[in-house]
Amino acid sequence: MSFDPESFERGALHETALVLDFAEVPILLVRGKSPGKTLVVTAAVHGDEYEGVRALLEVAREVDPAAMSGDLIAVPVANPPAFWNGTRNSPLDGANLARTFPGDPAGTPSQRLAWELGHRVIARADFYADLHSGGVKWRMPSMAGYDASDPRSEAGALAFGAEIVWGHPDIAPGRTVSFAKSRGIPFLYTEARGAGRIAADDLAMMKRGVINLLRRLAILPGEPERLPLRMRLHGEGNIERGINAPRRGFLIPEVDLLDRVEQGQLLGRLVDTHGRTLDEFRAPCAGVVGLRREFPPVEEGEPLFLIAEVLDVAGFDTMAP
Repeated sequence: MSFDPESFERGALHETALVLDFAEVPILLVRGKSPGKTLVVTAAVHGDEYEGVRALLEVAREVDPAAMSGDLIAVPVANPPAFWNGTRNSPLDGANLARTFPGDPAGTPSQRLAWELGHRVIARADFYADLHSGGVKWRMPSMAGYDASDPRSEAGALAFGAEIVWGHPDIAPGRTVSFAKSRGIPFLYTEARGAGRIAADDLAMMKRGVINLLRRLAILPGEPERLPLRMRLHGEGNIERGINAPRRGFLIPEVDLLDRVEQGQLLGRLVDTHGRTLDEFRAPCAGVVGLRREFPPVEEGEPLFLIAEVLDVAGFDTMAP
């Protein structure tokens, strides 16, 4: 099923969907009374991440279309098969949708879903935001991540209003945001604590952030709400390229999220079910703990820790143009 926002009347909220033979992807389209830019926001690309789902369900019904100039295209559940299964990856083909873009219209279910989302929805954006969190198994800082090579992406992340921002010098392929980058669309993504729960302050951050982006794009009147920046991170954001488990075991962390660590510092141990140490994990560099595995049983290859570089926020314009 094709999706054309221009076929819907202005000044109203519309409930529609991308309909595939294996899934129906909900779309909340809020068309402003007047023409303007388009903000596209997705959530639940990973099926076990729920903060963004609720944020979009609420924001789409709280904004006033009559006050808007432009459109908000919100996809609260971008990956229905994984969402209803409560898993990060799709139960239909085992694929991670966030590693599958740009997709293939004749491929596997996840490849087809990526193609539809990318070409029919994300490609329409003047700015794109993808709302993620740590999911069930990991914990991550409540933050906005951006493309450090694109000033538009950085400015959007700062305007979003998270206390922590994370700039990435490289954007790995297969992501929603790498698809946006290939189309010249500036973007941000979020993370939050996850653990299969929705923390009130993470929900507030995401709702405020979407409103701030609408204001930044002049879709809504007013200025983005300023918040002090607590921490600015830099470096690799690909969790698969952090510290991964070399074998099955039970993880005992020795550091907490956002702890500052020195190179070589002990991060945690992997033990067997007799408590014998199988492996020790140490920081490959100085920085802060940007990801920590929260679900203690681990399988070979699963991410455990990610260390990020900390940049000084002194003199840093937290609302760059």
